[in-house]
This record gives sequence, C-alpha cells and structure tokens, in this order.
Amino acid sequence: MTPTARLTYVFHSGFAVETSTALLLFDIWLDPSNIVQRLLQTEKPVYVFVSHFHEDHFSSHIFEWRRQRKDLCYILSKDILRHRRATREQADVWMAAGGTWNDDRISVRATGSNDSGVSWVVRIDGITLFHAGDLNNWYARFLEGDNPEQEIYSQEMETHINPVAEEKRYLGELKIIARETHHFDIVMFPVDGRIGNGYTRGARQFLQQFGVELFVPMHFVVSGNESAWRMREFIDSEKTVFWAIQHEGEQLEYFGRNTE
Repeated sequence: MTPTARLTYVFHSGFAVETSTALLLFDIWLDPSNIVQRLLQTEKPVYVFVSHFHEDHFSSHIFEWRRQRKDLCYILSKDILRHRRATREQADVWMAAGGTWNDDRISVRATGSNDSGVSWVVRIDGITLFHAGDLNNWYARFLEGDNPEQEIYSQEMETHINPVAEEKRYLGELKIIARETHHFDIVMFPVDGRIGNGYTRGARQFLQQFGVELFVPMHFVVSGNESAWRMREFIDSEKTVFWAIQHEGEQLEYFGRNTE
C-alpha cells in the first residue's frame, strides 16, 4: 500500500504530521493560526516532540494540551531538563543523541545536532521522516569565499568560532545519521536567510548525503517565506518534491512510494 500523511505548517520550525494511525507534533512554539487545538481533536494517538530548549522551539504551554487530551505522549530532548525548562514528570520520554524509543506504533531515534539538543528520525506507518531541530551549517557565510577565515567572532554566540571546524562538525553529524538510513520520505530542515550568503548550504549538503522524497523548509520566519523558496532551485524535481510554504496553517498531502 502507499503510505500517506498530511503535513501542517504551524510556525517557524513547528509542524504537525498526521499519518494513518497517529498525529505527530514537532517543536510547536507559537501557533498564529490556532490550528493545534483543532488538530488535537483527532481520535488518533498524539506524540509531541521537542528537539531542544531554545525558546523558538520549546514553550511550556505545550503541557497545557493535556487539559484537552490526557493520552498525549511527550518525547523531549534531555537538554530541556538540564536547562530546567521542564520537570522530569512532564515528559513521558527524555532522549539524548543516540537514544532510541518505540512502542507498538512508532520508532524514534534521537540523532545529533551541532547546536543544542537533538534531531529526530521517526518511522511510522511506512514513512521515515526527519526533523532537524537546529542541526545546520550555521556559519556557511564564512565559507563561501576562496579564503575562509579560520576563526571569527560570533556576536550571537559571544565567542570566537572556527567556521571550517564547525562545518566539519555538522558534516560529522550527517555521517552519523547516515548509519541509520540513507533515505527519508519527509525531511524538515532549516533554510534560514539570517545566516547570510550560503544560507542554503547546509540543506544542500544534506540532500547530497540523503535521498529525500519531500523536502520541507523551516526556521525561516524572520527572513520570510520567500527566502526559503530559493532552496527549490537546488532540488532535483524528479527525485524530490519541495514544499514552498506560504502561510501558517497551510497543509500538504504527502503520498509516498507504494510499498507493495
């Protein structure tokens, strides 16, 4: 049979993915279109994922959903616990990079990040999907020239960083993920114009490493939807579909490969 899913763009890096048997929520921070409450009315089991503690990926308001649904399963990165953004009892599953968890419906592996927390490899209903969290080649703009500096000062990080070493760290994470699989049906990945020149470099490197059926940009809310669309020109349309998201609450139907 052909696996299917309905994807909903919530905001920034927040998505809902509804498969034939479950609803998965990823990194819901804000919900400008007020769509999550409607999605939670499903009779399907609901799994809530948060990749790390940053305030643009995690908000404690997600625990209020239990007022509407008592049976939610919260799967959170352990760095949220370390930064005291939540208590141990608030999540059903705490995961660090390399960890695995499954029930009779879903299989989850927490893969690494070169920023905070984890990324997610999730298998459910014949679909293998990836949510990157904050995994990306964040310092790509310093690598676009012929002579990239070996060390620069990052105002955001308030420290000196080596962009060449940072890229190697990012590519190293991709190699580790490749031990798990070389193909994803659905990938949600940062395409953030704030990075500056080369802001698509990390996503392009991901696509060079993995076969991807549906590529979904995220983390573009500040630089704007259309900035993320530039990624489309680097995608082989015969192999990969690109979702040019236009607004919060937008939905896309995914029809995967026939598994028969």
